[in-house]
Amino acid sequence: MNKNKLVMVIVVCAVSAIFFTVIFAQFKTVEETDVTGIRTAREEELQTMLSEYKTKYEEMEEKLTDTQNRIEEYEKMITTNENDSELLEEELQQTNMLVGKTDVVGEGVIVTLTDNQEKSIEPSDLRTLINELKLAGAEAISINDKRVLNMTEIVEVNGGTILVNTERVTSPYVVKAIGDKTYLSSALSLKNSGFIDTTNKVGKSAQMKAENKVEINAYNSDKKQLSFKYAKEVEE
Repeated sequence: MNKNKLVMVIVVCAVSAIFFTVIFAQFKTVEETDVTGIRTAREEELQTMLSEYKTKYEEMEEKLTDTQNRIEEYEKMITTNENDSELLEEELQQTNMLVGKTDVVGEGVIVTLTDNQEKSIEPSDLRTLINELKLAGAEAISINDKRVLNMTEIVEVNGGTILVNTERVTSPYVVKAIGDKTYLSSALSLKNSGFIDTTNKVGKSAQMKAENKVEINAYNSDKKQLSFKYAKEVEE
């Protein structure tokens, strides 16, 4: 064997020895590896991940519950606001009716006062009739379709002209009143003391009839009469 072949054999043997040494070391490492430890570590990792997802789920569930509670509160608020709005609207409607800002209809009486050849109707007759109707519970009153309010003035000017809410009215004076028609008619027709009887006895003409449907127009005169100049709300 020459020198070159000897060197080649030595090199091959050395490489083979190194190769087998590496393979043996790898098998040794695999044998010494704790497979159970790997499984345990993997289970712990999975448990950790599961715990994290559980925590996130609980957080999301809590947020969902909180959101649902908020929605319920908003729905209650909406319902309450709607109820409040309905109450306010109803109160406003009642107020407008009380101050004569709306047309109204209902049962009541119609009293007609007429000038005749002997006697003429005076502002005092109309005021007396209005007062008796109010005492009898009339909820709305008009004279010749002029709405009568608490501040309405019934006066005589220029020697015979009668003004209601600063507007002229003439005979026949048709006074409409809404209220309990039985009570109103009874109060006005009392014998010897009721308005109808006492008015006719002095020679003036007064007639009355009860109606199931009496229509009274809204106040449509000078709007200034609906405002207060001197009265103010009391401050607490």
